[in-house]
Amino acid sequence: MKKVSISGMGKVGLPLSAVIAESGFCVFGVDIDKNRVDLINKGYNPIPEEKSLSSLLKRNFGKRLFVTTNGVEASKEAQIHIIITPLSIDKNKKPDFKNIEDSAKQIALGLKKGDLVVLETTVPVGTTRNVVGKILEKNSGLKVGRDFFLAHSPERAMTGFAISRYQEYPKVVGGIDKKSTKIAANFYQRFCKEVVEAESLEIAEMSKIFEGVFRDINIALANELFKVCQELNINFWKTRHVANYKTNTNILDPGNVGGPCISVYPWFLINNFNVPLIKTARLFNDSMIDFYKNKVIELTKKNRNTKKIKNILVIGISFREGVKEIAYSRIFPLINLLKKNGFNVFAYDPLYSKQEIENLDLKYLDNFAKVDCIVVMNKYPSLRNKLLKVKNKVIDIKNSLNYRNY
Repeated sequence: MKKVSISGMGKVGLPLSAVIAESGFCVFGVDIDKNRVDLINKGYNPIPEEKSLSSLLKRNFGKRLFVTTNGVEASKEAQIHIIITPLSIDKNKKPDFKNIEDSAKQIALGLKKGDLVVLETTVPVGTTRNVVGKILEKNSGLKVGRDFFLAHSPERAMTGFAISRYQEYPKVVGGIDKKSTKIAANFYQRFCKEVVEAESLEIAEMSKIFEGVFRDINIALANELFKVCQELNINFWKTRHVANYKTNTNILDPGNVGGPCISVYPWFLINNFNVPLIKTARLFNDSMIDFYKNKVIELTKKNRNTKKIKNILVIGISFREGVKEIAYSRIFPLINLLKKNGFNVFAYDPLYSKQEIENLDLKYLDNFAKVDCIVVMNKYPSLRNKLLKVKNKVIDIKNSLNYRNY
């Protein structure tokens, strides 16, 4: 039985580990967070929103799936190594490669002739070859393409659907040479419905950036059309419904764009190339909080409340509904903007407890009647009836008040 090490037990890495273990491989999951590793080792599923993960963990844990903080030992045991650690951007929108570099160094210390290393993290073009490849060679004494194989296979997961995606979406694989591509493709075919071989590492890397940029630009289009409909007093959702109906048109949902994917990947291109359309869309989506702020000012004036300080409730802390993740969530800059404009701001999200919300330095409130305005950033059907009772003070960005899902 071949053994696999997977660096990064987050919302993509842990489901991937469970899927690979289910396919018959022995998997060593690696994470630097000792508390997370301890919880997983005790049988706890840290991603409850991921469908079927608990059952996969229960079937494979301690048999074909093991989790550790020791990446070097895991590398020594395995013949296939996957890096799926997060890549963040700093305040200047520059990528921080530290997590990937640290994982590559640990793998290198256990790397053997004939091993395969795959980077799944979405990265700027050239990262697999020039960052991961060089670190592996330097710290192992081995030569890529001769002694070990190197490939890139961008993750296409979506939290809550990460496991099902391996059967729904083709897995793109590109190697540093043809042999690396073929070996990586043969591996992924063991647990993916379809594998697409890219001609190079760089094509595989760029393909995922294409996906993120495509969505960012198309959400920017939806946001702009949403704003126009507001000016014209036209229902955006009903308009979109008829525009999309049985045509090639596919206007996406408007709203805030956050999270570790769509709001990050465009910067890989913006930082290095003249891409005015991509840059405009990225900045436009970030600027939507100004539009929401203006709607709050407009609604609170319209309601003629005589209070000097208005109470505002923002619903939705996560970067999108259904996912307990605050990375690059636009709620935080929105709340700060509202505070600067003199509002007293509260937050609520059914995914978070009162304590968790307060630990984020936010003020918790679940009584919708006690506020002057409610901004619905994320859509939760369970809150619909409660929102309908106060609909005159709701700014409904996500079409939360309608029965029909336009």
